[in-house]
Amino acid sequence: MWWLDRLAAGLLAPLAMWVLASGLDDLFLDLASIYFRLKQRLRPRQASPRVWRPSPVEKRIALLIPAWREDAVIERMLEHNLAAIRYSDYEVFVGVYPNDLRTVSRVAACGRKWPRVHYVVCPHDGPTSKADCLNWVYQGVLLWEEEQACRFDILLHHDAEDLIHPQSFQWINGYTDHYDMVQVPVLPLPTPWWELTHGVYCDEFAQSHLKDLQVRQWMNGFVPSCGVGTAYRRRAADRLAWNQGGLLFRPDSLTEDYQMGLDLHRLGCSQILLDARRLGDGHNPGATREYFPRRPRSAVRQKGRWVAGIALQSWEDIGWNAGPGQLYWLWRDRKGLVGNPLTILANLLFLYGLFGWTRSSVAGDSWELGDWIGGSPWLLWLLALNAALFAARQASRASCVQPIYGWKHALISPLRSVWGNWINFAATLRALALFAGARIRRQAPRWLKTDHSYPSGQALRVHKRRLGELLAEMQMLPASQIEQSLALLQPGERLGEALVRAGALSEPDLYRALGAQQSLVFEPLEAARLEPDALARLPRQVARSLQVVPVRIAHERYLWVAGPELPRDAVAETIGRMTELSPRFQLITPSNYRTLCEQLDRAQG
Repeated sequence: MWWLDRLAAGLLAPLAMWVLASGLDDLFLDLASIYFRLKQRLRPRQASPRVWRPSPVEKRIALLIPAWREDAVIERMLEHNLAAIRYSDYEVFVGVYPNDLRTVSRVAACGRKWPRVHYVVCPHDGPTSKADCLNWVYQGVLLWEEEQACRFDILLHHDAEDLIHPQSFQWINGYTDHYDMVQVPVLPLPTPWWELTHGVYCDEFAQSHLKDLQVRQWMNGFVPSCGVGTAYRRRAADRLAWNQGGLLFRPDSLTEDYQMGLDLHRLGCSQILLDARRLGDGHNPGATREYFPRRPRSAVRQKGRWVAGIALQSWEDIGWNAGPGQLYWLWRDRKGLVGNPLTILANLLFLYGLFGWTRSSVAGDSWELGDWIGGSPWLLWLLALNAALFAARQASRASCVQPIYGWKHALISPLRSVWGNWINFAATLRALALFAGARIRRQAPRWLKTDHSYPSGQALRVHKRRLGELLAEMQMLPASQIEQSLALLQPGERLGEALVRAGALSEPDLYRALGAQQSLVFEPLEAARLEPDALARLPRQVARSLQVVPVRIAHERYLWVAGPELPRDAVAETIGRMTELSPRFQLITPSNYRTLCEQLDRAQG
């Protein structure tokens, strides 16, 4: 093994120098973050346009959503967000493809229920690039404006798996008084701490959006769009489209979001990334939430596209010329091309050294690599300094993770960073292969789709609008009466129950409002409409314990059930396991439920 010791010894010094350079680079951002945070606290809040203030007038917003094979999530995403968003003057435009009829049918169904939802069919089969789909959605917006004789003030784009913060449109409306591009932070939804792959996304996005990108904009660096939750003031978007021959996004780009932010900065447009901690609270940060890939292969696929677009395509397109003062930020965006492979090499070298030291300690033999290091005091100091920088970086990352995900995730983030190194290494190799292959074949990049999932009901409830707010908006009760009822609630009593008990609200009206709040169908139900196949599929005793009544089976995939309680995740899981069908819920009043149960008991008796 002597030759391995010699090889390791030869690699150790240059690797240590690289780790030192990268560590000092990261330390600079950490120190800059501390400086700017302290400066921010000492400066009066009223003096900065970065502090959000509500705008007196709602600007008209067009929400653009590209969709390719999103039939599993798009309907639920639209229904939830449309019910949750606390804003009125906006329209939704979903880009679909003629060879993706399932997604088209889901969006069309939402359009029949929600008149503000429109779909734009691309003129060619998919998949193309995401940017190409967004460009056709943009053309659909222009056509809709022409037909309706109106004009949108803001263009905003999201993805089909996004959980949009209920107040994000209000923030965008206010900040676009001062900025041409407004980026709402993006933070992954929490998953169990042992899901290391998704945990890597949680750690990286918390660090990036709560600290690294914040420092970037404080130092006048360009703010890259994150692909979701990005809003553009109309004059800036139209200016960019005019410069690009009518195309808002570059159709050949693998990371059209990053390129959009860079292009807007080069045009002199003002940008801001909002502060998730200022706008949100501990349980619901001010950010767009979503699930990211939870399997290593999917993560490598997605991150490979990011590396290819951000590091390679942008390098090929503009080189290092992004305007005054932007060279450092281009370096930060591209250093992973070298850093990811070298980090893995450093990890392997560390493991080899640990193994050699352990083996020699047990056997009492000489360890040549250890002798070589011991004979170079400067190298010992270098390794010690690198260890200190690594500890500081991990502590900095944990300080960003803890406010969003808690101490358990913060403490395990150093372990997840090691796993993240391997994912990033594999993604870099994939990016190089992807980029080289596209150049050899001279093909435009296709939509490298990541499988999407939408949050469970438990996660969505945080974003639901309050019942009292909806009752006032639906003009069922005056706001003053709702406030009085809230003040008189008995311990454990819910607002709706109190209003019905007091005779201020009828039971059907309450459930009509609950249906709007939870994006659920509310409709009185008669026993004659209960299909025998559905009743037979879910055992009567199980249905009673879950407080539901089977209604019908739809498309041989869905079992519709009705009940007086809001559906819980455990109920859905039980129904799915017992019937091998996907449950769909309908609300009925408690009295309607009791009547159905009595009629079913008599029929069976």
